[in-house]
Amino acid sequence: MDISQQRREYLRAGLTEENLHSDPIEQFRHWLKDAIESDISSDPTAMCLSTVGADGRPSQRIVLLKQFDEKGFVFYTNLESRKAKQIAENPNVCLHFGWLPLERQVIINGTANKLSIAEATKYFLSRPRDSQLAAWASQQSQKISSRQLLEQAFSQMKNKFTKGDIPLPSFWGGFRVVPEQIEFWQGRANRLHDRLVYNPSEAGGWSIERLQP
Repeated sequence: MDISQQRREYLRAGLTEENLHSDPIEQFRHWLKDAIESDISSDPTAMCLSTVGADGRPSQRIVLLKQFDEKGFVFYTNLESRKAKQIAENPNVCLHFGWLPLERQVIINGTANKLSIAEATKYFLSRPRDSQLAAWASQQSQKISSRQLLEQAFSQMKNKFTKGDIPLPSFWGGFRVVPEQIEFWQGRANRLHDRLVYNPSEAGGWSIERLQP
């Protein structure tokens, strides 16, 4: 299969300094709203989380953004998973949103900080009950010999927690990625894409720079 000629032009829009918000969080809010309202996918909040552990080997996976504000970008996970262990070894991470039908990407480099138990509990209790049970049943990233064993563990948890609220597992929580750099990418014709990057300013706030594509 020859894929060398698979290509298309990016002609939907441009991104100029004049139409860019001075605050990257507000700019992100605007683009996320566009992604949700355009109905480009069933998971507009999906993002690729990249981590690097002590061994220097990078690892990537898709997680869902659950909250964002000026403090950072929040996701939840099993705290004994590979991603959580790598964050414990090296908190520097990268988030990537690929809204390709809109010809847009957002790249966020920052530091991942573990959320408080109170924050994690509040979100955990808002999840569908079966999702709560699945968190208890799965020892994320650990080997398992069959799908049947996983389903049995889920059934056991369902029988265990038949009434009342399901408590937060001690091994489940979340992280907030505090942004240190945010790049907005808009596809353009002839591969002359727009790349505008926010970096913290020494005077406070953010500075904006244009990068060559």
